Amino acid sequence: MHLKKQLALAAILLFVVPATLRAQDNQFSAWGALFHTQKLSTHWGYSFDGQLRSHDEISYLKHILLRPSVNYYFAKNKVGALGYAYIATYGRTPAGDQTFRPEHRTWEQFIYSHKIGKDVAMQHRFRLEQRYLGNTAATKNDHYFAQRMRYFARAVVPIGNDSVVFNKGPFVALQNEVFVNVHNKQKVNKHFFDQNRAYVAIGYRINKMIDVETGYLNQYIKQAETYTLNHVAQLAFYTRF
Repeated sequence: MHLKKQLALAAILLFVVPATLRAQDNQFSAWGALFHTQKLSTHWGYSFDGQLRSHDEISYLKHILLRPSVNYYFAKNKVGALGYAYIATYGRTPAGDQTFRPEHRTWEQFIYSHKIGKDVAMQHRFRLEQRYLGNTAATKNDHYFAQRMRYFARAVVPIGNDSVVFNKGPFVALQNEVFVNVHNKQKVNKHFFDQNRAYVAIGYRINKMIDVETGYLNQYIKQAETYTLNHVAQLAFYTRF
């Protein structure tokens, strides 16, 4: 119980730090996501996640994200991946006209997983992204290439589970992800720091292959001169086969 209290305190701190900053713009949106992992053999498998993200006040669909990858299992708790992502971004001009910007990514990542205590599952993910952003309009020539590094940490804390293996029941998910620009930051936001996402959720493990969770994500986005604090309600499904 002492360990779980420490994790809960860490989660609170993740939210307190960005929340104390005076946000230039507060937004409220909703995200839906599906994360699937498929192991094909001892060493090989693949993953896919698809996400839908709304604009402020859920006024319209802002992002569609599709992200497949090929995975290599060095060990049960060490996985490398090569992937691709397509992100469609929809927007509105001050006059109300619709806008669209495509983004293609290639990316490489490494995931290391371990236990904290008897039953808390911890995951660390290191990802390098190559971002190919398209033009914001057919009449513009503002496409560019940039690279970004991301570090993600996630803990799944079972509730009322006394066994070493957690196959069914409720849980709390705590996670945080930091994004930094490592190439061509002048085109992104002129800063090394890009954004931070802190998240806490309540979930239920239906069986060892399926989780469903809902929670709150605090997205702090650094821009060239200002920043945005996006308050996100998220619903996510995780499948593992």
